Amino acid sequence: MTHAGNPFGQVLVALVTPMTADGEVDWPAVEKHMDDVVSAGADGLVVTGTTGETSTLTDAEKIRLVEMGKDVAAGRAKIITGGGSNETAHAIQLYRDSAKAGADGILVVTPYYNKPTQAGILTHFRLVADATDLPMMLYDIPGRTGVPIAYETLLRLAKHPNILAVKDAKGNFSEVSRVLNQTDLMYFSGDDTNVLPHLAIGATGLVGVTANIAAQPYRTIVDAVNRGDLAAATAEHKRLEPLVRAVMTHVPGTVSAKYILHGLGRISSPRVRLPLVGPEEWEAAIIEDELALVADVEGVDFSNFRPDRNAAAGGALPKISGTTR
Repeated sequence: MTHAGNPFGQVLVALVTPMTADGEVDWPAVEKHMDDVVSAGADGLVVTGTTGETSTLTDAEKIRLVEMGKDVAAGRAKIITGGGSNETAHAIQLYRDSAKAGADGILVVTPYYNKPTQAGILTHFRLVADATDLPMMLYDIPGRTGVPIAYETLLRLAKHPNILAVKDAKGNFSEVSRVLNQTDLMYFSGDDTNVLPHLAIGATGLVGVTANIAAQPYRTIVDAVNRGDLAAATAEHKRLEPLVRAVMTHVPGTVSAKYILHGLGRISSPRVRLPLVGPEEWEAAIIEDELALVADVEGVDFSNFRPDRNAAAGGALPKISGTTR
């Protein structure tokens, strides 16, 4: 499971971006949250990714998140810039700026909305990889982008010296096995429900949303798989299952993770930026019912959980749009 050339870490948190009630980035809360998850066992932070609300962050905010991550981690964890852009030129500029800010690696999503052909996807990824010396992880998530990275495209991309890994949210395990057999690409589970199955067939690690709330159990699972103790990994996976269901099933993971973190008193507000909104009453009720089933999860005490549905309601409209540059 370990990889001698792994520059990313194994337990990567798809970090939420804590915000104030009016939708501005809450920088003190960001700093505290980064330290919390690294102290709990994360060895990689993915900032400005989907869970970090990349679509509504400004470029300046994205770069500051990289800089803050480097300062907070202080060598304890790698800082990976997520997100990217569906405009190749913009993606290149973002990653160049991130490299200057100290990023350790980049996570590059398939161009979304444009629905490029595989030739367009191949060109996009190659040009981004050519533009920086940072190690690159591809993000294959057709449910959000509208197009998958085809198997044949993955084989071609694997030949680029900067492209080292794939974050997989496609869930095609036979394809994952096939790519692992035919390339040196590392795989990272990009779906919290599939972390253990991915690891069991040879994945290197995970990029997790639920790890914002409970990073320690993922450290336990990865360490257990590394030493070949599948029984211990499975036991931890089962304990995590209700929490993963609460976070990943009913509303976007960003929304539920912030709702739960705020209820635990770990961030100052559950606010998200529009078009995301907080959970509706019935959604919040389902999330809370799922959380009532969580027991014995390392690093989380839900006996002190105090959700605030009013604080979470609606979404914020920031003063500066995320695509302004």
